[in-house]
Amino acid sequence: MYESPAEIADLTSTDKFDAALAIHLYKGGRLLQGSRIPFGIIFGGTDVNEDIKCQEKRQVMGAVLEEARFAVAFTVKLKELAAAEWPDARKKIYVQSQGIKTAPSETFDWYRFLQNAAIPVNTDRLHLFLLICGLRRVKDPLYLVEVFSDWHRKDPSVHLGIIGPAVDPVFTSEVKEKVKRAPGVHLLPELPQEELHAAVRRCFAVVNSSISEGMSAAILEAMDLEIPVLARNIPGNAAIIKHKETGLLFSNPQEFVVLSKSLMNDPIMEKEIITRAKDYVKKHHSWEGERKTYQNLVLRLQ
Repeated sequence: MYESPAEIADLTSTDKFDAALAIHLYKGGRLLQGSRIPFGIIFGGTDVNEDIKCQEKRQVMGAVLEEARFAVAFTVKLKELAAAEWPDARKKIYVQSQGIKTAPSETFDWYRFLQNAAIPVNTDRLHLFLLICGLRRVKDPLYLVEVFSDWHRKDPSVHLGIIGPAVDPVFTSEVKEKVKRAPGVHLLPELPQEELHAAVRRCFAVVNSSISEGMSAAILEAMDLEIPVLARNIPGNAAIIKHKETGLLFSNPQEFVVLSKSLMNDPIMEKEIITRAKDYVKKHHSWEGERKTYQNLVLRLQ
């Protein structure tokens, strides 16, 4: 793991490297400041949405953007936010949405997965909601825990599984403590991507409760796997979900429960949302289109 520009400079001082591509204008970009090799930047989302509020980080990001040959934003809105802060960089910021390709494991053992999570497997009525995220505060995985647990007490068929890597160890401990005391909510171990896709394919819905997002791959993957999505109504999520057309957007925990119940009780609405979301991903998030864009941009690093 490289943590300073000096370490990256040592690494790239060998002849093995001709160029670099960094993700996140602050976390990745600051490591390439003053680099001897040309580089491009992909905005992460929290850089332009959150880190920009901190003067020190904003200065670093501006300097990185000045040095970068190009930058990529997932949405027009993200590009406009960055261009408003750094107008001179507007012409070098390109918009390319994330490309999605799912490959669910065919050998995934769903029942063992449920057993390991202590979720009852002997019910046909199980409604498992999966919240997929790295455990850090900006993802706000505890946002729905209390209200979901109350709902589970009234309807034991509903369960919430929080799944993802422990990115922030201190916050992960908080999550573990809170989940321990919340019936119907489960903290699940991280899975390899193919197994995670297989689990998504068997769950009832995928949930996103982030405070801030660039563009959630988990949401797009769920759409591709034909599973409905319920997401917190924030700009990054609203950019890829049209409410009641390609998914459901909630503004508070209570609304999440109301919308979830409507989804459970209306299979026709569920089917329509799934169909439109799958079409949307096919049309706007093709991995072939993404590959072509990056192939062209990398030529600028020569």
